[in-house]
Amino acid sequence: MELQAKVIEKNSQLDKNQRESSFIYKMTEHRELIAALLSGVLIVAAWVFSKYGMESTSVTIFVLAFLIGGYAKAKEGITETLKEKDLNVEMLMVFAAIGSAIIGYWAEGAILIFIFALSGALETYTMNKSKKEISSLMTLQPEEALRIIDGREEKVHVSMLEIADQILVKPGERVPADGIIIRGETTLDEAAITGESMPVSKRNKDDVFAGTVNLNGSIIVEITKKSSESLFQKIINLVQNAQSEKAPSQLFIEKFEGTYVKVVLAVVILMMFLPHYLLGWNWQETFYRAMILLVVASPCALMAAIMPATLSAISNGAKQGILFKGGVHLENLNALRAIAFDKTGTLTRGKPEITDIIIRPDITEEEFLLITASIESHSNHPLAQAIVQYTKERYSITFEKPSQFKDVPGWGIEASLLDKQWKIGKKDFIGLDEIKRFQNNIAKTLAEEGKTIVYVKDEEGIAGILALKDVVRDISKQAIHTLNSIGIHTIMLTGDSETTAQSIAKESGVNHFIAECLPETKVEHLKQLQEKYQNVGMVGDGINDAPALATASVGIAMGEGSDVALETADVVLMKNDLTKIADAISLSNRMNKIIKQNIVFSILVIMLLIASNFLQVLDLPYGVIGHEGSTLLVILNGLRLLK
Repeated sequence: MELQAKVIEKNSQLDKNQRESSFIYKMTEHRELIAALLSGVLIVAAWVFSKYGMESTSVTIFVLAFLIGGYAKAKEGITETLKEKDLNVEMLMVFAAIGSAIIGYWAEGAILIFIFALSGALETYTMNKSKKEISSLMTLQPEEALRIIDGREEKVHVSMLEIADQILVKPGERVPADGIIIRGETTLDEAAITGESMPVSKRNKDDVFAGTVNLNGSIIVEITKKSSESLFQKIINLVQNAQSEKAPSQLFIEKFEGTYVKVVLAVVILMMFLPHYLLGWNWQETFYRAMILLVVASPCALMAAIMPATLSAISNGAKQGILFKGGVHLENLNALRAIAFDKTGTLTRGKPEITDIIIRPDITEEEFLLITASIESHSNHPLAQAIVQYTKERYSITFEKPSQFKDVPGWGIEASLLDKQWKIGKKDFIGLDEIKRFQNNIAKTLAEEGKTIVYVKDEEGIAGILALKDVVRDISKQAIHTLNSIGIHTIMLTGDSETTAQSIAKESGVNHFIAECLPETKVEHLKQLQEKYQNVGMVGDGINDAPALATASVGIAMGEGSDVALETADVVLMKNDLTKIADAISLSNRMNKIIKQNIVFSILVIMLLIASNFLQVLDLPYGVIGHEGSTLLVILNGLRLLK
């Protein structure tokens, strides 16, 4: 157990070091935001100079604001235009700003650039936060292995391992590749793969997976898959593939942007010529109206319809302990029709706890726990640690020291204490017939409730049994009930057996459960749920949940979960409070309503301004007031989400 803790601590430190970056790197990472803010400062400075009659200085500063604020988006727009051979909103904003400057409205053009640059910088920042590299996941897969050739041990890189090679895995080490045990017995912590908190006993011919931790015995493993094809590597690939896929809504928006830009630019070009020939306008009036059209048709209000409302909602969520990694995820929450939950560490507390103690009439509970905990205190098994912790919390007693102690890997413990021989372990270790006779075979009833049974036997027979279970959180029951009441179908995906899963599902109140799920089968089941319910969320906390979190319409991670889960998820519950999921859905509903209001309002204003300009009743100052005023109103409407 100590070796395992050291491995985890080392990996956590490596991940921490990778996250800590230099000042220069941070400046580079946030350069778009810094440029946008600097552009805003320059706009204010230019406005001040203009008020004091220093027009030439003011224009110079406005030009700097144009260049600094617009460089990133202009570069992005030009690059994408050349690459995709299609215009985009970035180019339209650049043209609109230049058009404002041509007719002498420098401030308006600079403000257009500032608003667009700021929204782009914030979008880039949130996207980077939601697409962290999964370096912490990679560190859990060993880079080297001890290969056995002709009785010799040689250290080789895992990429050099071939199928049928034999490797030695010592206690405390992680298994470097998938294979089967051909010699030795041990207990493996498979939480990284299955999410199951209970260590699994392994013996000859049993499968082992890369990334799992060997807790006690030394084993020799025959490789059955290359490192690039291991289950652990599949987890990494699934996360990467799912994150690289674009949502349909994102593809639609990108297509809409291209169409919008083409239509506006086409109309502006026509506006520069046709009115002169068809309506008899002079060239000055024609160009003037074309420039006004370019300004009022720029999508500032449309852009502001989404970003301020989204940021306000994100800020509101943060106050409640709900971290959204981007507005698109907050928007998608409202569309969820089902949510899948991991069991261990999500619906449950993530560690075994004693729920029942059944003892023989001739022994007290205190005596029973004293003997059991005294023996188990010499074991590193998680069940043993749970028994010891429970005894310490319940009784103020001093543990006895066994005169003899023998750990039987995969079975239990034999020890001599208080002049008696004791055996603690699994039912096969104790004797099936004796177990059936004990307390009317109560162990079977407890096992059917999804509990793990530890048997304690002395020279006279079974002295007692302890039932342990990964207990469902009270807050989980409340959260599931709330979600069910608002029409969200709830499903539990777990690597546990059918019996345990059924018990936990009944206790937590989920509508449905799927048991014995490996990471890749979780993804398959999630995709099947998406076919049935269209939009499905996933809640998890472990490394094994990362592929499912990335595949789900919205991935939700527990705040105390693994770094990989936190990096992969779209939403993080910082306080591990599952009831916040319903709050997040409600917030999403409010945000979507406000965004729809803003979009309809901004489109109507743009249409009104365009029509007024064509009828020659709109001058540029009023066009700017209408354009910027509508933008301001849209922003203020979005800020209502702060409450």
